[in-house]
Amino acid sequence: MTFDANTPSAYGAPFDRSTPSDTRSPVFQKTLKSSIGCTGVGLHSGVRVAMKLHPAPPGTGIVFKRVDLVGGGAVIEARWSRVVDSRMCTVIADQNGIGVATVEHLMSAFCGAEVDNAIVEINGPEVPAMDGSALPFVFLIECAGVTEQDQPRRALKILRRKSYFNGNKMVALGPHDEGLLIDFHIDFSAPAIGQQSCSFTVGRENFKTELSQARTFGLLSDVTALREAGLARGGTLDNAIVVDGDRILNDDGLRHDNEFARHKALDAVGDLYLTGYPIIGHFTGRCSSHADTASLMRQVYADDTCWEMVDLWHTPANKPMWADHKSDMVAYA
Repeated sequence: MTFDANTPSAYGAPFDRSTPSDTRSPVFQKTLKSSIGCTGVGLHSGVRVAMKLHPAPPGTGIVFKRVDLVGGGAVIEARWSRVVDSRMCTVIADQNGIGVATVEHLMSAFCGAEVDNAIVEINGPEVPAMDGSALPFVFLIECAGVTEQDQPRRALKILRRKSYFNGNKMVALGPHDEGLLIDFHIDFSAPAIGQQSCSFTVGRENFKTELSQARTFGLLSDVTALREAGLARGGTLDNAIVVDGDRILNDDGLRHDNEFARHKALDAVGDLYLTGYPIIGHFTGRCSSHADTASLMRQVYADDTCWEMVDLWHTPANKPMWADHKSDMVAYA
């Protein structure tokens, strides 16, 4: 997530409309091989939490479980239908309002690692910030290992472009046959950030090397206002890039010249994975936020002519392809 006060393809070959042949085999869902945990401080809450990632059966999706609450805690599906706040980060909650904040970095890691099913047990209100990027979560997933399951993997394929405008901000989701393409452009008045752009097709290797390392960032001038609003209480130079005009205050500097734009793309990957499925489409963000992406996805789900569910297939060359097979899907808003 970004806390500013102004708030090769994973899927392989292009979409194939031919009938699946006997030479193709389905791509299967994946989960973790074993459980693994970590501890850290929530970026906004400042609360120290422990989190464990567990394997889950096929069809589970990503599910968060608050284990610090009396009576067994709350179980919250990581879906758009559970998003209750997206102003400064993405917050999901159950029907009783019990939630987990700042899920986007972990969700981004699950998407990049192609993990479909997992139980996330957490004993506090917010996913730990770690170093402000998704890389520590990618490391956890790699340590736990990923295993194939016995049910086919499906994807949400975008058929028609949808756009959402909010002043000078814009987000759009349109057709693209080669997996998920993310384009992002930002424009900040702080000279240390300025105008930056990035473009990536999300796959396991390039997600890890090109996107997962990008850290959240904020402006020093906004810190006081954010903390008075109950935000950024756990933010430090260890888990965020802090910018003061033309200066980067972190001793280690930047990990990429356009790390700010890359982090916004990382956030978008995590937010989009709240569909519960990989997306086959082209996402464009222009100075946009979590809230803008949420507004766009409400439009997408409200129009079932602009998307379809497709099966994923391996070709003989081991490149996944898509069968032309549409099915019903619950519209999460």
